[in-house]
Amino acid sequence: MIAFVEGVVAAVGEASVVVALGGIGLEVMAPSSTLAKCVVGREVRLRTHLVVREEQPSLYGFHQTEQLALFKRLLEVGGIGPKLALAILSSLNAHLIVTAVLNGDPGLLTSAPGVGKRTAERIVLELKGRLSDELVALAADGKAVPGGKAGLSAAAEDAVAALLALGYREGQVRTAVAELVAKAPADAAEALIRKALAQLR
Repeated sequence: MIAFVEGVVAAVGEASVVVALGGIGLEVMAPSSTLAKCVVGREVRLRTHLVVREEQPSLYGFHQTEQLALFKRLLEVGGIGPKLALAILSSLNAHLIVTAVLNGDPGLLTSAPGVGKRTAERIVLELKGRLSDELVALAADGKAVPGGKAGLSAAAEDAVAALLALGYREGQVRTAVAELVAKAPADAAEALIRKALAQLR
């Protein structure tokens, strides 16, 4: 088991980073948020998880502990492999994923590539009650309401309804609004709609 990798960034690709350590260039698959923090020539320390599929080992790395924890949990969901788990973590932040699971709201997950309604429902169903205390605390810090039915305030739901009426996809809309609410919980529906439109265009 490789718990972490520490070395100098040799190259950054679309889905991976090459870390130079001890004369070896180690390719580490990583989500976009981690790749954005990797700068060629600078040192980096990534928490990692080794996945072996069909005798082909691949190393996955993350800057944040909660992303690594969610990656491992997602791999336990039926039908989700490392590539899809990484795509989900590249598209959605950890707080949003945990919020969706705690609130039983799969609609928040459907904006991730490769995640349809059934896959999102399976993620919520299979991870419910299996998240660590640290991940639950992450959602609580972001104003999530564990056990709540909708996971969004009345103002947020009004904003979602208005955006859906304009023809935007539900998963895309709910993701944008949920992220905005996490940053500014007191925003009225009008403010949320305006900010969401700026993101969705």
